[in-house]
Amino acid sequence: MSDASRLMPADEPTRRQILSAQALSLLDGVVLSLVANSFLAATTAAVLWLDGPNVQVLLWLAAVLAINLARYIGVRIVRRLNCAVERPRRALGVLSLGAIGGGLAWSLPPFIGAAHGAEGLNPYLIFIIGGICAGSLMQSTAYARTALLFSGPPLAAAFVSLLIAGTTEAFVIAADALLLAIMMLRASQLSEAGFIRSQIDRLKAVALAASLSDANAEIRQSYHQLASLANRDPLTGLGNRALFNQRLRGLLSSGVQPDRLALLAIDLDRFKAINDTMGHGAGDAVLVEIASRLASLTGPTDTVVRLGGDEFAVIVDGKAAEARGREIGEGIVRLAGDPILIGGRPVTVGASAGLALHPQHGETADALFASADIALYAAKEGGRRRLGLFNPELKARIERQRLIEATLAEAVESRQLQVVFQPQVALAGGAVIGFEALLRWSHPELGPVAPPDIVRAAHALHISTALTGYVATRAAELLRTLPRLGLPEAAVAVNVSPREFSGDTLSHLLIEIARTHEVSPALMEIEITEEATLDTQAAGAELARLEAAGFRLAVDDFGVGHSSLAYLVSLHIDRLKIDRSFVTGLARSRENQALIAALVGIGRALSIDIVVEGVESEEEAEVLRILGCRHAQGYYFARPMAAAEIPRWLDQHAARFQQAAAGSP
Repeated sequence: MSDASRLMPADEPTRRQILSAQALSLLDGVVLSLVANSFLAATTAAVLWLDGPNVQVLLWLAAVLAINLARYIGVRIVRRLNCAVERPRRALGVLSLGAIGGGLAWSLPPFIGAAHGAEGLNPYLIFIIGGICAGSLMQSTAYARTALLFSGPPLAAAFVSLLIAGTTEAFVIAADALLLAIMMLRASQLSEAGFIRSQIDRLKAVALAASLSDANAEIRQSYHQLASLANRDPLTGLGNRALFNQRLRGLLSSGVQPDRLALLAIDLDRFKAINDTMGHGAGDAVLVEIASRLASLTGPTDTVVRLGGDEFAVIVDGKAAEARGREIGEGIVRLAGDPILIGGRPVTVGASAGLALHPQHGETADALFASADIALYAAKEGGRRRLGLFNPELKARIERQRLIEATLAEAVESRQLQVVFQPQVALAGGAVIGFEALLRWSHPELGPVAPPDIVRAAHALHISTALTGYVATRAAELLRTLPRLGLPEAAVAVNVSPREFSGDTLSHLLIEIARTHEVSPALMEIEITEEATLDTQAAGAELARLEAAGFRLAVDDFGVGHSSLAYLVSLHIDRLKIDRSFVTGLARSRENQALIAALVGIGRALSIDIVVEGVESEEEAEVLRILGCRHAQGYYFARPMAAAEIPRWLDQHAARFQQAAAGSP
């Protein structure tokens, strides 16, 4: 094992950083080396040609130039793919391959006819080979392998050629060449070892923070060490939230130029699942590895911090901040998806990131971080494992949703949300068979809030079941008044989100509400979407409990999902509600008429009641009646109304149908 190999640390992140530094060092000088190499090849070919024109000389020169061109292209590809940082082993492999190719090319001149004169090998050629090999050593002080791969073949070829010459002078020069090779080998190893030592020292200085070495200044040394620890995350070695705030506010207060500052907010995906299933030790190992990968993507002017938990941030400072911010964000999203070995077991997490720019997206530290956080939120909402860029429209939408979330719980407790009821009517005769409870909310700041936004906010706040209980309570209150209005058999339907079908909380809640208000569960209809019927383990068990308690079960928006008819039968579904999309243009659509007729036939065959939603005209109602539909709801009969308006509407509705009946032949 070489000295350099013994010096290489066992810690994989540190080894990777050192390999990256070696690759970057080689890349810095390789282009100049290729230019010098090509020039020396041309002059060597000229000298050999003048000594004795030979087509082999031209072929050799063409080979050297072709290999140098290939090496240059390889270098460009390595730079473009950022392999020196992200995949340093691959970068060093490409550079080593180029070095051995160049070395083999330079091993050919000693065997070209023109290289040998009357007195043996051309002295100029010996001088050039020795010089170019020494030059490769000077250009490869960070990584000995490339220097040895390049210089080894030419020196070996010159040594063999001199031995073949057989003269005393050739033997002396061969001995010198052998000594030169030994010295170069040792010098290369020492140079690489020195480079690695310097990198290890640099990494230690970064990890531990610089401290004063003056033995007489112990108090000052302790103070600086404590200050450094106060700004560092003890687990990952990155900066912490205190350093983040200090650095970001310092940059902004110093008057940073436009387009020279960007902020990345990063959050891991599936991290909580790893903590829960594999323990916090595994979670800590994941955080350390992700921190190392993130640090490898950043530059010396960037500030990388762990804000807490699985949240990270990067302050991108300097030229082309937006482009570098995108590059870092896309890089960590990509690298975070690579497996991490925990106890020999591969674990995959993933990351989402949000990018905000100064001053476009925020002029203060708080505003800029809020914008990056909004972009991160959008990236996670959009499917995770992606980079999101802030935009004002996104901010308005997310701020609206956050305001809804911030005020929804209080609105539920103070009964600010309104529950309205839309009647369900028999198409033949107009008898009212029930009502559907619908949620409405006129926000004091936002105005009307769409029901899907309310449901989404309730899910985010983990109060979906409480919201359902709120609506079910209003429905139970209406059920108590319906007998006095002449509707003792009318039911009231309550919509339930599929997300609530886990455990038995929902069924216990609804059973308790029916008991408390002394209403029959058979008159309280639970409406679910087709998605809820797909989870046979969670939803099936809960629906079975509701059915056993006597509640009526209905499937809402039937026909647009993927529910199984066999499963609907096994759940004892009482009613299917045909989606309104089948009603639009019904009088002129043969296809929709055929579909509704088929669904009505299925309902009759399975003894399941059918209700059609979205009926808005007398023509649609008449076509549905002819097709065999018995019940419907929609604006043609009534818009959703408050419970207090139902008695007046019932009188109007009865008069309307009496008038229609009197006018019919």
